[in-house]
Formats: sequence, structure tokens, C-alpha cells
Amino acid sequence: MSGDIIFAIGLIIGLLFLLLIGLEIAWSVGVIALVGLVFFVNQPIDQIAYTMWDSLNSFALTAMPLFILMGSILGNTGVNEKLFSAINKWTGHLPGGLVISVISGNAVFAAMSGSAMAATATFGKIAYPAMAKRGYAPSFALGSIAAGSVLAPLIPPSILLILYGAWQGISIVDLLAAGLVPGIMLTVLLILTAMIMVKINPKLAPPPVKYTWAERGKALIESLPFVVVIFGVLGAIFGGLMTPTEAGGLGALLSILLTLYYRRLTFKILQQSLLETVRVTSFSLFIMAMATLISHVFNSAGIIPMLKDYVLAMELGKYTILFGFFVMYLVMGMFFDSWSMLFLTFPFVMPIITGVGINPIWWGVIYVMAAEQRTITPPFGLVLFVMKSVVPEHSMSTVVKGALPYLIPIYINILLLIIFPELVLWLPRLLSGD
Repeated sequence: MSGDIIFAIGLIIGLLFLLLIGLEIAWSVGVIALVGLVFFVNQPIDQIAYTMWDSLNSFALTAMPLFILMGSILGNTGVNEKLFSAINKWTGHLPGGLVISVISGNAVFAAMSGSAMAATATFGKIAYPAMAKRGYAPSFALGSIAAGSVLAPLIPPSILLILYGAWQGISIVDLLAAGLVPGIMLTVLLILTAMIMVKINPKLAPPPVKYTWAERGKALIESLPFVVVIFGVLGAIFGGLMTPTEAGGLGALLSILLTLYYRRLTFKILQQSLLETVRVTSFSLFIMAMATLISHVFNSAGIIPMLKDYVLAMELGKYTILFGFFVMYLVMGMFFDSWSMLFLTFPFVMPIITGVGINPIWWGVIYVMAAEQRTITPPFGLVLFVMKSVVPEHSMSTVVKGALPYLIPIYINILLLIIFPELVLWLPRLLSGD
């Protein structure tokens, strides 16, 4: 066994050891990168500063805190209660009406936040009490709220796609556009799944409630402020009027104006939202810098090129390689969140992905779905824990039981995107004029 391989195995074992003893992932990666840089690659320690600066010196990254702030303000003020109520006037007559309203509301909220955790907490507080009062089965209600939050990292503006694009040097606009059609498809598939479940087992939901056209018209007017926010932000991005950063600033401003309009914004909520933005942004950028550093170490040692050449020489074909990555993320998802998996694996994954001719924009969307489906599966699905904390009176098994059936539409959506990649690439090519 060559010295380079022994070196790589030693660093990976060291990383796993630090993670097992409870050190946070960013610090674990940073410590291992420092050891590799000094003792194996034999580069000066000031290389840490140069590498971290290169990874974070990106104008595209400035969009991230603005969209995080936008979602935090909307989530903390609870204005989505208005949105949920308005949507329910139009979907309440369908089987499992409130569940469909939750999924639809998640899709709309996704276009204003990009955070699965925020979506889960928001709709858990808003929707579940109404569903429990109406007599929905707890597992069906809680599982649907958890599953609907998977839309948040897919439908633009997606924080995860912004991070991926900024890190890999891929157009943020193209990535956000690529997530729109798959996001709409997944929304439809989740709704169909809920309706089929109610048809098979009517005990899951009470009879639908019908609303008059007058009530629907009023609901449509009530939803207009949210429509203005969504079309203002996404229209500015896709219309080429603003960069994602400028659109993020517009979104944050519109979210403040929207919450002021509904008289929900207070100084305390604004302060809380700003602190959340700082925490999430600093955490993600720190781990991104550490991941870039360890990628530099492995590249300098020749490990990443060697691994890429080894995998490509096996001539497995891109679909076999994709399947292998899905299995890898299935296992890793039991222990890591989607952001951590992105930073830990992409230094090794991306050279292989590009080496077999897979479009990096298409792969970004596929990764989001492959990684985010782990948030609703045990044993460490983050959305499940958020859902349990919001509604503590029900057991974790109740949440899991209701969420697992929604893995089927997620896998169907992934399969459709593999068979028809143009579903992902059509809109980015249209916007770029290709």
C-alpha cells in the first residue's frame, strides 16, 4: 500500500474519531486539515489563511444571509398562518384538504425561505393544531408537515443550492432555475400521495370542507402580498433584473414590509431573526472554509486525482456511479445533515461527477433531493426531531410512521429526473438563451 493511501486512510480515521467523541464537524475537519497540511503535505501554516480566503471571497455567497434573514422573519412572525388559511380555502374540498394545504403552503414558503427546518417549525405550530381539531390522524398530519418541508431546499431560493454554486463556481441563477420544475413536480407528487392515502384509508382525514366562491375570492386577495414577494424575488432573478444577492436584499426588505403590513413584526422578532441569520451563516461558511482546506490537502497529496482516476478506470458507467453515491448518502444521512454531507463528500465526488460527463447543475438538484430525503428518515432525520420538538405530545414513532410513505414520491421524482434530465436543464437553458 502506497504512502499516499496510508496518509488518506489515517486522516479519515482521525476525522471519524473526532466526530465520534463529539467534536463539531467544522472543527473536526479543520483539525484534520491542519494536521495533513503541516505533517503530510509539508506546506506553511499560513496556507490556511490563503485557502480559507479564496473559498469565502465570493460575491455570490452574500446572497445567502439575505435569504436566510428573509425566511427567518417570515417564520418568526407567523404570517404564514395567513398563507395557510388562504390556500386552504382553495384546497379544503379535496381529500385530506388540510394536508394538501400544508404541502402547498410549504411550496410557497419554500419560495420565500429555502429552509426545511424553518418550514417544519412554522407549519408545525400553525397547521397541526387546526388538523388535530378537525380530527386528522396524528401520524398522517405530522408526517405530512415533515415531508412537505423537503420542498424548501429544492424550490428557489434554495440556500443549499446557493452554497453549492458558490463553492463549486457554478451559476447561482442556473442552479435556482434548475430547482423550480423539479420542485413543482415534487409538490404535485406529494399532494397525489396524500390524496391516495386518504382514498385508501378514509380514517386518516375527516370529510372535506367546501368553501364558497366568495370565500375563495377573499382568500385570493389575502394571498396577494405573498405572491408579490415571491414574484418580486424570483422574477428579479430569472428576469435578469438583479443578481441573486440583490434579489436577496429585495426579499429581506419585502419580508419586513409584509410583516409590518400584518402588524406582526416587533423589535424582539427582528433581533431574533438577525441572530439566527448570523448563526446559520457563520456555521455554514466556517464548515465550507474547513472543507475547502481539507480538499486542498488531499489535492496537494494527489489523493483526489488518484481516486478519480481509479473510479473512472473501472468503467462503471454514470448510472452505476450515481447509484453508488445514493447508497453513500443513504448511509451518511443517518449521521449527518445535508450541508455537512455536501462539504465532506464533494471534494471527492465532483471530480468523478464531471469525469463521467454528468452536468453539475443537474447533479446539484439530484443531490438536494438525495440528501434532503434523509431528513425525514430515522434514526437521525433532523426534520423529525424538529417536528417532535414542536409537537411534543406525540412520540417520534408517530411522526416517522406518517413521514415514511412520502419517500415514494421523492424517489419517483428522482427517477423521473434521471430518465428525463431536461426537466432540470430546460429552464436554465431557456434563461441563458441556449
